Amino acid sequence: MKKSTIITILLALVSVVGQAKTFKTIKNPETMACVNVNPGELKAREIIFRDTATTVHFTMEKEKGQTFRFASTSYLLDEDGNRYPLRSADGIALDSWVQSPESGITNFTVHFEPMPKKVQVFDYIEGDEKGSFRLLGIHDKKYKVNVPTLQELSEANPYTVPADWLKTDTITIRGRIEGYDAEKLGFTSMNCYYYSVFEKDGVTLIFDIAPDGTFEKKFHAYYPTYEVIAPDNSNIRFDNVPIYARPGETIDITIKPNEHGIYECYYNNGSCKEVERWLKADLDMWELTKPISEFKGNISEMDKVADQTWLDILYIIQREATRQHFTTQEMQLALASMQGSIIEAMANYIRNHKRGLTKVKEVDGEFDVEILDSIEWKELDKMEHYKMMQRIDYDNPLLMCSDFHIVLNRIQIVGNIIRLKYKDVVVDEKGEYVFNIENEKKLLANYIPALRELMGTDKNNFAIQLCVYNEMMNHFDKWQSQKALLSNVMPVYLDVFTNPYIHQKAEEFYAKKMEQKEIAAPLPTNNPSAVLIRALCARYPGRYLMIDFWGMSCGPCRAAIQMSKELRAEIAKRDDVKLIFIAEERTAEGSDEYRKYVSEWLADEETICLTKSDFVRLQELFQFNSIPHYETITPDCRRVCDDLRINGYDNFDEELQRLKEKLK
Repeated sequence: MKKSTIITILLALVSVVGQAKTFKTIKNPETMACVNVNPGELKAREIIFRDTATTVHFTMEKEKGQTFRFASTSYLLDEDGNRYPLRSADGIALDSWVQSPESGITNFTVHFEPMPKKVQVFDYIEGDEKGSFRLLGIHDKKYKVNVPTLQELSEANPYTVPADWLKTDTITIRGRIEGYDAEKLGFTSMNCYYYSVFEKDGVTLIFDIAPDGTFEKKFHAYYPTYEVIAPDNSNIRFDNVPIYARPGETIDITIKPNEHGIYECYYNNGSCKEVERWLKADLDMWELTKPISEFKGNISEMDKVADQTWLDILYIIQREATRQHFTTQEMQLALASMQGSIIEAMANYIRNHKRGLTKVKEVDGEFDVEILDSIEWKELDKMEHYKMMQRIDYDNPLLMCSDFHIVLNRIQIVGNIIRLKYKDVVVDEKGEYVFNIENEKKLLANYIPALRELMGTDKNNFAIQLCVYNEMMNHFDKWQSQKALLSNVMPVYLDVFTNPYIHQKAEEFYAKKMEQKEIAAPLPTNNPSAVLIRALCARYPGRYLMIDFWGMSCGPCRAAIQMSKELRAEIAKRDDVKLIFIAEERTAEGSDEYRKYVSEWLADEETICLTKSDFVRLQELFQFNSIPHYETITPDCRRVCDDLRINGYDNFDEELQRLKEKLK
């Protein structure tokens, strides 16, 4: 054998010995959730397990020109909570902004510390900061992931709801920001948007921060609530403070930098302390339910998507609970939050899908809706497509803890609930609903069976009673305008409320409305927002002011403005009323888009542009949390009560005339 041949063989052997050993390769792995890549999607194309490194081939899909940044703090996380930090990357510069190319596809490879061969399911985590990219539940599609059922998880974590769960009392949130410096931090207040299912409107709570960093706020509550307190702007890496509190509690918190220099909330007592792990867990249900809410297919295909999403979230909850050592209460809160979010996601899919099936056309000033796919439109009315909704435990009071007012609203959007509610009711010559005794009783008789069918029950469960309570609040002002209607309909509604607390709140709501004598109330003194309203009254003496609170990001706001343009032209000729348009923008000057919109649709009208902080103070003054919102101010600068204010433009003349007659 030649010497050169021997050398070649020896070199080859050395090369083989020096190569890393590959344990396994996963091509096109399954993932359970892609979080915080919005808009866009992060995918894993291939994973290679070696004894020297775990290599992941990633694809980032974003529209051309959009940017993203991949952090060097990234790591892989296995089911036991072990971390495998990032070592290096190919095809991308870490910690630098990357612009998506023409194709919208960016492929790159990242190498992590080696994971053991036994790891079957793991996560990619970009970093420990809120808002970082996460790709959860990565696994080989051939591997069967063991996911417990909702019932199994619930039974394994028994929790007894306190007897005084439903209770009317005050919640006090007080706290301190260590080393507070308004200029350095970039904010002097924080906000919270609070809703209760027992109140018709939400309220805005403003937490003003004293120079020493302390703050405190009290508000009435009717059951335990999960809220988020957040600044309008921040110069530091500080996002928000999640709070969980029960009526009667005073929650004390401290906000200070953690070991990484990032401001974090520390709970000192109360329910927040008891469920601290749940509050700080990475369980963003809005992100986890996106496969449902953003699904683009037909309703007949939804079952499969919803089933898989349900299983994926259950797995993620179980895994997070194990890693964070959840208490039984925390596990039950997480499961309840999941169920409420599933309802929201289903409803959002239905709403978006319906919009895609219709085309709105304007004909002679009237808006006509054309259904583009009548077959699919009818499919949306079939309850057989909403089996997922029947998995929810609608008698679980823990559902109330997270945005339950939205959940109740979304229940009506799903399927044919709204349509069935108005089945066989009497309408006037314009096709509009007529408020009379027969119609109101028929509406309730239609509504409850539709809700029962959707929820898969034969009784008026807790959620159904709250849906009916919401109907009562929305219709009460109309009933009150007709004494015979109120006296005949109210007892029928009260009979539905078999839950003692709901029945009590309904009677209190009725009594409060009947005791209300004042049509309008004076604005508070020493209130900066009230000063603005008084200045507007002085500018237009002798006139009623109808204030339209709106924003560029609010589609319904812009739709109402555009559809009412001709009517507003007629209103502008009057000398007894003035329309005022107040919008929220990043700056008081407004964006280019805002100014362009105003010049097209609100030219020659009274428009006011406010920063978010100033707009929020008006929200606190008038107690509203959503837009469009309308307020009516009398010529002597008093705020008109809710049931008599002018609510938009549809019945403007009628509502203004009714108000004038009441004020005579």
